[in-house]
Amino acid sequence: MCEGGAVNEDWEDRVAAAWASFADYPQERAEEFRGVIEGLVAELPAESPLGPFESACAWDSTGHSDRAVPLYRLALARGLSGYRGRRARIQLASSLRNTGQAAEGVRLLTPELDAPSDELDDAVRAVLALCLSSLGRDREGLALVLGALAPHLPRYQRSMAVYARALTAPEA
Repeated sequence: MCEGGAVNEDWEDRVAAAWASFADYPQERAEEFRGVIEGLVAELPAESPLGPFESACAWDSTGHSDRAVPLYRLALARGLSGYRGRRARIQLASSLRNTGQAAEGVRLLTPELDAPSDELDDAVRAVLALCLSSLGRDREGLALVLGALAPHLPRYQRSMAVYARALTAPEA
């Protein structure tokens, strides 16, 4: 059990180690991997938002978006915030798209475009672009992806940013 019911560095290290070993679990061992994660989740207080988040990640990563969706929602409803909260919104939107609910994914991620910037900005745009594409809004999705890619290019950053904006600008 996590000391005093709170997450400690040891628990965080063990969760990180479990995820670092994910590649060691081929699809036929997916249940075993989920068991490792569930063992760690069992150490958390019953109402912790981290439990459903980690469980959702395990289901999602082993090809079960349908099982992940309600767990991501529960984690967010329990107050998951900060970096993990943003990850949960990104991953929930992706799972929603995978389960035929791309419009809900767009509604969930659109506010993230105005959230404080962090290393997840490009992931927000990539998943949002996929959701938009699933809705037949390919130009908007491409604009997001080009806009996210532009700053990483060794050259052409300005022109790619202009092209990205032009994809969704009203026609003159």
